[in-house]
Amino acid sequence: MPATTPVLSDAIRAFLEGPLVASVATSDDDGAPRQAVVWYRLEPDGRILLNSRTPRRWCANLVRDPRLAISVIDAADAYRWVGLTAVVEEVVDDVERARDDIVALAHRYRPEGPTAAAVAAFRSQPRVTFLARITGIHDHLED
Repeated sequence: MPATTPVLSDAIRAFLEGPLVASVATSDDDGAPRQAVVWYRLEPDGRILLNSRTPRRWCANLVRDPRLAISVIDAADAYRWVGLTAVVEEVVDDVERARDDIVALAHRYRPEGPTAAAVAAFRSQPRVTFLARITGIHDHLED
């Protein structure tokens, strides 16, 4: 697999930097598709950060097979969306770091700040973070 990463246009980068949710698709052991709706963050290096409580099937799928597809849809206009293919380059199984990542995501998605109860819950959960390199882009952002 080539190690090249497609260049994100300014429009795609701006879209992905918004606090939209993503649908992540992975493959089960038997090849069946699996989807989950998740929070994400576009990292400065262009990778996608995903975080989840463990154990969840989509997480186990990514550990076994690092390939995934991601769809991000504009909540205000479902005809505007970005589709990505990616490969996980780094699995962060350091629970404290993964907990820091989910708290940071909670602040991204709840600009008024997550509740103290939510932060406490996140800080008590087994968590994992994935950093995925984008390998393909398909978008519908223009009219």
